[in-house]
Amino acid sequence: MTEQATGAHHPQPRARSGGSQQSASAVEHVTGAQSLIRSLEEVGADTVFGLPGGAILPAYDPMMDSQKVRHILVRHEQGAGHAATGYAQATGKVGVCIATSGPGATNLVTPIADAHMDSVPLVAITGQVASAAIGTDAFQEADICGITMPITKHNFLVTDPADIPKTIAEAFHIASTGRPGPVLVDIAKDAMQAKTTFSWPPATDLPGYRPVTKPHAKQIREAAKLITDAKRPVLYVGGGVMKAGATAELKVLAELTGAPVTTTLMALGSFPDTHPQHLGMPGMHGSVAAVTSLQKADLIIALGARFDDRVTGKLDSFAPYAKIVHADIDPAEIGKNRMADVPIVGDAREVIADLIVAVQAEHEAGRTGDYADWWNDLNRWRENYPLGYDLPEDGTLSPQQVIQRIGQLAPEDTIYAAGVGQHQMWAAHFIDYEKPATWLNSGGAGTMGYAVPAAMGAKAGKPDRAVWAIDGDGCFQMTNQELVTCAMNNIPIKVAIINNGALGMVRQWQTLFYNQRYSNTVLHRGPDDEPAPNTGTRCPDFVKLAEAMGCVAMRCEDPAELDAVIAKANAINDRPVVVDFIVHEDAMVWPMVAAGTSNDEVMAARGVRPDFGDNEDD
Repeated sequence: MTEQATGAHHPQPRARSGGSQQSASAVEHVTGAQSLIRSLEEVGADTVFGLPGGAILPAYDPMMDSQKVRHILVRHEQGAGHAATGYAQATGKVGVCIATSGPGATNLVTPIADAHMDSVPLVAITGQVASAAIGTDAFQEADICGITMPITKHNFLVTDPADIPKTIAEAFHIASTGRPGPVLVDIAKDAMQAKTTFSWPPATDLPGYRPVTKPHAKQIREAAKLITDAKRPVLYVGGGVMKAGATAELKVLAELTGAPVTTTLMALGSFPDTHPQHLGMPGMHGSVAAVTSLQKADLIIALGARFDDRVTGKLDSFAPYAKIVHADIDPAEIGKNRMADVPIVGDAREVIADLIVAVQAEHEAGRTGDYADWWNDLNRWRENYPLGYDLPEDGTLSPQQVIQRIGQLAPEDTIYAAGVGQHQMWAAHFIDYEKPATWLNSGGAGTMGYAVPAAMGAKAGKPDRAVWAIDGDGCFQMTNQELVTCAMNNIPIKVAIINNGALGMVRQWQTLFYNQRYSNTVLHRGPDDEPAPNTGTRCPDFVKLAEAMGCVAMRCEDPAELDAVIAKANAINDRPVVVDFIVHEDAMVWPMVAAGTSNDEVMAARGVRPDFGDNEDD
């Protein structure tokens, strides 16, 4: 399952079943479109990101009269989807996006796939051509249910207006419970135009959908026994812990056991980065201590994580000495990539709470783990191979330093949304995440263009919190039009463009694996231009572009000005702010495990293979 996959605590109202509930409210005579908006109000959808068009237009008329649903008009449907995801990740509620049929709906495919990979509760509502025209290749028709079937938790095609309340209630319930995920509701235009009745709550019927949340007591006892018997345990924490609202319980369990903690890219903030038991992030660009702890462990307790390839590296060489306790809300994920010695199906919050009780019982019986030798090894790896970076010899800005100073100077409880690539990894490494829901990124899909609209959604959901988007000059050019949306809707996000004039992560791979043949990764010159020193991407001029979109914009090229520029950006809270940081193009993300290789081959830096001594595997 994705690392964000569980769902215990959701403030969103949930649908209930049973026909007797129909009497709870008076029956209203409305159109299908009015019924849709009333249903959204009843499930608690306070913010919707969308873009109208012909097939969905009937829904936009009653939306204008709603006192409860705020609609934010985006400039591209992809922006609506990512904004809904950012809103959901920051607030814990279901994100909602809306689009018309055909190309409007297909523009939602990428953010739906992104939400599916990261287990984000999302409801996407699309208009469809009139029911009589479905299947005729009518104007702006697309089979969006068929297209999104592999990337949604469930989807609905609604042709009867009487089904709208029930469908919306079920969609929100499915999206927010069990393993969260996206649900699509495709509504035919004539169903929105027709007359119907509305009452709430509707009778719902979801046969077969019964997520298991309570773990089996025997499995919990087995896991607790393994924890106290182990010599080299590791808590491998995925985003499911965040989704379940289980971060407080996680801290109790970690401190009770004394075991080291690794948090995946999707779980950053679920355990304080500065806690002495935290080893950092595992995986391809994880810390040496985190990567190696999993390789040398004799027990891995996986909580809401899915053993994805970016964490395991070459799967058959991953954690060769470890027994596996795997707890997940989605039974399909347990054993999918790595066999579990103790499989536990259940919500992460309930699993961890029960584990705490079981471990306490072990301690009371005189069985406690002795991890002193293990911590000696872990601390040596942390001390010998810490995260770090070198400042450029030519005096230009270091991208790592820029991101680190943004994190150090930003207000407390700032939310960070990252694009995908080098800047994403540096933001994961060099900003401390002490609290949940302060780090938003596209983990599973790795969607370039995620940062700006996701930051917009987060700020819309948490208007009192500062929100920084950490983006690259490549990612930024994919979805920056949503800065207009921010400017027009009083959503004052801050955007740091880490501008190295290239598609940085791809360029890093070309440096390491393609003999420095930089095929189509340079952004600061055309294919026929003579090579020139990198001065960042200047076409477009991001400062002028941002100003044209209603933002305050500035550029920083001198390290001596770095803190002052960041402070100025932090002080502006009435408009979006964009800062174009011109950084050194040759900076790389380290540590690194090359794709397809074993985690044993982790490189601490270019040409630096860690030395773990001769007796680490004993």
